[in-house]
Amino acid sequence: MTHVPVPQSVAPRLSPLGLGGAQLGNLYHAISDETAGATVRRAWDEGIRYFDTAPHYGLGLSERRLGAALSAYPRDEYVVSTKVGRVLEPQAAEPGTRDGQGFDVPATYLRRWDFSRDGVLRSLEDSLTRLGADHVDLVYVHDPDEHFAEAVAGAFPALLQLRDQGVVRAIGAGMNQAPMLAEFVRRFDLDHVLVAGRYTLLDQAALDDLLPLCLERGVGVVAGGVFNGGILATAEPGRIYDYATAPAELVRKAERIAEICALHGVELPDAALALPRVHPAVSSMVLGAHDPGQVSRNVRRAAADVPAGLWQDLVDKGLLRTEAATVVSGGTQ
Repeated sequence: MTHVPVPQSVAPRLSPLGLGGAQLGNLYHAISDETAGATVRRAWDEGIRYFDTAPHYGLGLSERRLGAALSAYPRDEYVVSTKVGRVLEPQAAEPGTRDGQGFDVPATYLRRWDFSRDGVLRSLEDSLTRLGADHVDLVYVHDPDEHFAEAVAGAFPALLQLRDQGVVRAIGAGMNQAPMLAEFVRRFDLDHVLVAGRYTLLDQAALDDLLPLCLERGVGVVAGGVFNGGILATAEPGRIYDYATAPAELVRKAERIAEICALHGVELPDAALALPRVHPAVSSMVLGAHDPGQVSRNVRRAAADVPAGLWQDLVDKGLLRTEAATVVSGGTQ
């Protein structure tokens, strides 16, 4: 790999809100290139300077669209993260075949798990090509749930070396679970972790080990999936939880939370954003958007005032962990 070394005296500072790139890759439904570009531009106009993507998102479509849109802005004024662990292999699919992993794109590529050193180097090289960039700022090891040993032996040492060489400024791991992320923090000198869906109104598993450990070691936490895939994204709870149909008991819990929010003059999505926003370990939240309007709505919701009494009411009703309420109300864990 031949790249221009990037400054690495300090890890990149992330804006409090980041734009998640899954929707730019046609998550759930297709959007046009024009809408994708306008979404990135709106994020920029709203002050967002952190942009997260991955090869997984739309079989590379998210990276291509993000790179094209960001080419209009000074490179030293924003932070881009992408991910390694899935290498995209061209495949000759039957005409009309669509991707089977939630993205409305043609199945022209096959995702192949690869957490080896060579896999990391190839994945990053391919990502740079799609982004039209000579470097990215932050690289996460992506979803190594079933590949722990390979990630420990291959992916993380490779990223540590790339950071030492100045090829990337910061490294980390991004997952939908907290315990394995905590183990990676214990084993490696990481800059950031991206934890999706595990510090939300419906699931505070990251409080067990990950958030206290990151706070202790100075590892930045990026909170993703704060709406748990959609169930918390609207004033009336949705029916999608972590990319699948929500179990009935979770829908009922979300409805009870929404009812208590309403008593305090708060909409459910506002509370969903307020919870992770104020935790001292959380350096940024990444929120996806299908269009510019959704970006602006997310920004407004993230700035909404949420009364402290809401959190105690949720605790009293058994709907929120006490530790979460203590943190969000201005105390300490």
